Amino acid sequence: MIIALERFTQVLDAEGRLTQRAAEYFEEITRAVNLNTPITGTGSPEGVVVGNPYQRYVNTAGASGSISYIKMTGDGDTGWVLE
Repeated sequence: MIIALERFTQVLDAEGRLTQRAAEYFEEITRAVNLNTPITGTGSPEGVVVGNPYQRYVNTAGASGSISYIKMTGDGDTGWVLE
């Protein structure tokens, strides 16, 4: 879940650097985008592609029934399941 930045939250400090709250907000947005952007490749990702839980993978050379995978467990290259 992305926590909204309050309406008048200061984004930059007096020296022009991101405030801590703004940096945390942009980190949350980046993490959400990365989880929702599928990884693409050819073949099965199992044992080959490193991903995070709930990340998607699209097999660009796949036939019907072997195209879309979702990472269900772990942080390494295993745990990919056909959708």
